[in-house]
Amino acid sequence: MTKELVFLLEEPSAGALLENLLPRFLSAEITCRMIPFEGKQDLEKHLARRIRGYQNVDARFMVLRDQDSHQNCVALKQRLMGLCDQSGKRLACLVRIACTELETFYLADLIAVETALNLHGLAKQQRSQKFRAPDHLGSPSQELRRLTKGMYQKVAGSREIGKHLDLDNMRSRSFYNLIRGIRRMEAALLA
Repeated sequence: MTKELVFLLEEPSAGALLENLLPRFLSAEITCRMIPFEGKQDLEKHLARRIRGYQNVDARFMVLRDQDSHQNCVALKQRLMGLCDQSGKRLACLVRIACTELETFYLADLIAVETALNLHGLAKQQRSQKFRAPDHLGSPSQELRRLTKGMYQKVAGSREIGKHLDLDNMRSRSFYNLIRGIRRMEAALLA
């Protein structure tokens, strides 16, 4: 069977990010497939069935979802792992939560945003308190739109920024954990 890593995503913007991020470090031996859902509720409603019915029995699955500011990250992850349990393939699944939104990853690397969107002066703002640890911001997407003066668009921006994100950046712990998780799944597929 094909060595396949399947990403089950809350929305298309996460797929746009990963399509340009993954080729920068993931082995060419691994095929990646993006399955975007139409929001959080759609993801949770159909997650177990999509994993259970997946044809490649050797595939590994990574679930990526936003935390949102009002939810407990640990409880959310446990709920999603419970859905993976229902699929019967829990050992082939890994859940990663973007704290609080996908845009947190971008705010943690303003050099990448500046380069991707062809802007000037953003990188120097990385030293400010809120951009040193952006996982705690209330609305990263609004912050990013404000910071880029409306130039950031969710899907197109994610696609471009994914080409430039620093894979070793630790300012966003959730981004760092995503990269570590992908590398862990890669190692399992190649073993």
